[in-house]
Amino acid sequence: MKKIFILDTNVLLHDPQAIFKFQDNDVAIPITVIEEIDGFKKSLSETGRNARQVSRLLDSLRLKYSLTQGVPLESGGMLSVHLYTEDVLRRLPPELRNERGDNRILAVALKLRDERQHPVIFVTKDTNLRIKADALGLRAEDYESDKVDIDELYPGATVVQVSKEEVDRFYSEGHLDLEGDFFPNQCLTLVDESNPSHTAIGRFQAPLNRVLPLIPIPKEGLWGIHPRNREQQFAFDLLLNDDIQLVTLIGMAGTGKTLLALAAGLYMTADENNYSRLLVSRPIFPLGRDLGFLPGDVEEKLAPWMQPIFDNVELLLGSVDEQGKRKRGYRELVDMGLMEIEALTYIRGRSIPHQFLIVDEAQNLTPHEIKTIITRAGEGTKIVLTGDPYQIDNPYVDSSSNGLTYAVEKFKGQNIAGHITLKKGERSCLAELAANLL
Repeated sequence: MKKIFILDTNVLLHDPQAIFKFQDNDVAIPITVIEEIDGFKKSLSETGRNARQVSRLLDSLRLKYSLTQGVPLESGGMLSVHLYTEDVLRRLPPELRNERGDNRILAVALKLRDERQHPVIFVTKDTNLRIKADALGLRAEDYESDKVDIDELYPGATVVQVSKEEVDRFYSEGHLDLEGDFFPNQCLTLVDESNPSHTAIGRFQAPLNRVLPLIPIPKEGLWGIHPRNREQQFAFDLLLNDDIQLVTLIGMAGTGKTLLALAAGLYMTADENNYSRLLVSRPIFPLGRDLGFLPGDVEEKLAPWMQPIFDNVELLLGSVDEQGKRKRGYRELVDMGLMEIEALTYIRGRSIPHQFLIVDEAQNLTPHEIKTIITRAGEGTKIVLTGDPYQIDNPYVDSSSNGLTYAVEKFKGQNIAGHITLKKGERSCLAELAANLL
């Protein structure tokens, strides 16, 4: 049976194309939603851009049809805008009869439910609003067109049982032709089925159905960093391969995501000269209560947010030498033009060629923000996204709807992308215990 989906403001601000993603069902937008979207249109953020896109989209439909009478969609459904009147408000209980936008939207939803023969579903990303709608007898759902099942997220690595001869052939020939249902650049652990201690590790090359050995790490490591576990070996292989243009690293706090990415980025930029510079960025979301406006120029304002990056770079550089004197710091790399720290706020409209771009804490980004970042990549640019889906500070995304997990799911079948999930904490015993126990 055809359904009627009523969209909340945050759904359209999250995905301006949402009105086209309900198949042949009808889509209803309360006039209050249009009013609230108008309040965001002057913002220079991603939300403001989405608000302007929604307004332009509805305006283009208005030129062809009446929005109040209904606009036919290509999918077979109808899009309509519904007005709010004072008599509609009486459908709400007394405690909700005020002029709040959320309550006006709920009132219109109740009106449609009572007047229409088709099932009415209220779609919102606001958890509390879904609870209020349910209490009023409305069927309420989250907008899930870009959600990923976090429990089924592609891990990037797997174990394969093979014969002793195949393991020996892999070592002797430097590759192994292997048939199987594997993803491009999936990291494999080959285990001798007759002797589990006889193993080999490699990466699956999809076009040739071949397992290749990992890229060897220099004896001195990458800026002094050596992989401490198998997943970190896999991560370095993906980071050092120029053919893999998008790398996603997921793991809990202390697994080395940022440190590995920075070490590989500095090695590929400063030592190998494969890229013109290392560009590092992260979204700005405070942990706990925000401190408010910060003084200074852009660089000074960014400093508190980028301090985790600075700490990792200082660790790689070795801030103190054997005599106890302070050695070079991240500032020297910036002055040399080898590294740049930049806010994601200013990335729209740019083209970034021949650079090693690291986006830390990418779990705080929406799928559309991730798309904006990746589409900035110019010729010869490598993008690395790192983050922990279980540590999200953005109130509008969760472990299943954030841009990092969305990118992992969408790119897992592409030859130019690779992913690995880091599981073992290496920061310290205390940090790993805290990540697992708290």
